[in-house]
Amino acid sequence: MPVNTPSASIEPTSQPDEPPSGTFTLENILGTNHEAVEHPRLKEKDSGDATGPGEGWDEESAVRPAADGFCVECEDQPAQVVCDTCADNYCEVCFAAQHRKGSRKKHIAEPIPSGAKPKLMQNGAAEDAKKNGEQEDDVDMDDSDEELDRISAEASKAPVSTQILGAQPTIGSKVGEWFVDRSKYIPLRLTYGERKYLRLLDAALQVSEYTDKIDTLGFGLSKPKRIVHQIRELCAILSGLVLAADYKQGQELFTDRDFQSNADFYQTIFELGRRHKIMNPDKMRTTYGKLIYLLKDSQSPDVRDMLSFSCVKPIISVYTILEENDALNMLRDDLIVVATQEIYSEGRSRREVQRDIKNKERAIETLASKYQRSGLNQEQVRQCIYSIGDNHAFLRTNRDPCEKMIAYLKQYFHPTHPKDNKSSLAIRSGKQGARLSHDHAKQYAYVLQSLTLWREILHDMFRLWSLAEQDLLAENVPYRLRDTGQGLNRVQAAPKTFRMMHTILHRAQQSVGTWIGSSAIHMGDHNVPNALMFIDKYSQIYRILLPICNTLSQIPSLAEKPALRSYIEDDFGSTDNCMREILCDFFQHGFDGSGADNFFDAGSCIDGRLTSAWNWCAQLEKKRYFPVFLLTGFVGFDGDW
Repeated sequence: MPVNTPSASIEPTSQPDEPPSGTFTLENILGTNHEAVEHPRLKEKDSGDATGPGEGWDEESAVRPAADGFCVECEDQPAQVVCDTCADNYCEVCFAAQHRKGSRKKHIAEPIPSGAKPKLMQNGAAEDAKKNGEQEDDVDMDDSDEELDRISAEASKAPVSTQILGAQPTIGSKVGEWFVDRSKYIPLRLTYGERKYLRLLDAALQVSEYTDKIDTLGFGLSKPKRIVHQIRELCAILSGLVLAADYKQGQELFTDRDFQSNADFYQTIFELGRRHKIMNPDKMRTTYGKLIYLLKDSQSPDVRDMLSFSCVKPIISVYTILEENDALNMLRDDLIVVATQEIYSEGRSRREVQRDIKNKERAIETLASKYQRSGLNQEQVRQCIYSIGDNHAFLRTNRDPCEKMIAYLKQYFHPTHPKDNKSSLAIRSGKQGARLSHDHAKQYAYVLQSLTLWREILHDMFRLWSLAEQDLLAENVPYRLRDTGQGLNRVQAAPKTFRMMHTILHRAQQSVGTWIGSSAIHMGDHNVPNALMFIDKYSQIYRILLPICNTLSQIPSLAEKPALRSYIEDDFGSTDNCMREILCDFFQHGFDGSGADNFFDAGSCIDGRLTSAWNWCAQLEKKRYFPVFLLTGFVGFDGDW
């Protein structure tokens, strides 16, 4: 064979299985001697015990002054007011957060005229104010990473609403832009064919050990070698997905290592998993974290250069589908309220329920035939309508328990003066594990504002989830692998989520009027390492409140049975006393600042309130009213309700 002879004579000593040292190519990385491959640029940094900005230990970003015309606190929003005492420019949210109490509360702010250039911060003004006796009583925002990105304009410019948020406009009222704004963050429901690929992705992630191999700090595992491990593990998962979906196509991939030719398939299947998780927080509880961390690593320049494509594409939402096909007017049609309404059967006759079902089906078919287009068939229109209905179901399951608990609080307890000791919500630090000391009025307000904040967060959970994914998958927001006290975690700033949380917090503060306790939001630190931990934490609120609401709602029906009524009356006096005791204990010790691993964490900060509630759940079995929970069908806070 004349072709083989010259090639053998040209490089007689070449051995494809043993790549030259320092050669950083995909072929060598996936070869048998991948341990000898190191990134040439990072190898020099690693030899000097220097850590790069992406995955080092505890490096802090450089402090940069705020750009002219922007808030000095968050640095990503236009300045709206100037504080005469501090001589600083703030946006409205940050000014309210920084000047809510203490000596700063007396500071006078002047609005910055539109079109006028904000005054620059005077050198030494803040220091002079401190020397004159002013103290910073409460620092509410943690911006140590200084990497805040510009958040969407509608989030920062949205008017503050002090009314209770509704799930949707009422039937018969004008819809306006409510559904248009809401649909931007509502993912499209998966089709039957897409669910097949979802099961494939979930199975692949179940058996994957990606985070176990990548997020480790073993001996000799330098950052260049970690990058090599990332690429190998990522390619193994990608190859397995293609091979399982199409055997012939998978064989070709194993032959030529051409991942780029299957880029659309990878982007689609990963997007399906992300979209499904947002709409179903209970699903993929062990695999979603692997998926997000894998996609985060695939966004690094080194990995993208090796694969020659990106694994990430935007989430398909109801808004994007309708916008691409010029059908956004469907979201402004008054029939959309009827087509997406939830139909309840409690306290209603069967005839009324059947009538609402027929009206809903008729409205769906009317909208599907009216707004179908050449690229948008009737089934796709129905998918959009069903997706909006899924969002309403999410709000009912997650947000409505907060409103029910607020109603219970106002029904059974007076805001300022309790009727007796059993109706008092007062707590004292050190008593029954409490870390806060509040009288009845203060604790009442503290519980009310906490529940109000949770309601606001859950109302905007889909938007928060969208921003959290943007932060997690951002190329310019690196992470650090750190021991946070609960093992190694990826500590990563979440500027967009952090900004949105401050907007929600400001809205909640305006709603309740006063604010008790700290308003510090932990994000990107050892308490809440990244946006994934934040989303996972607040998506569990309904797991706490829903079982309590279900138990309380079933106590009157329990009392209808003579034996159970006798038990309730003997132990608690009456059904009202039983419900009041459960509520009083939860409102006291579910919001007492307990539950932290040490004395410095938890407390009254934004995240510490949820930590206290989880701690109360862990103590439920020791309560004397625990049998009442069991009689109502309670199986645990992680069970199905």
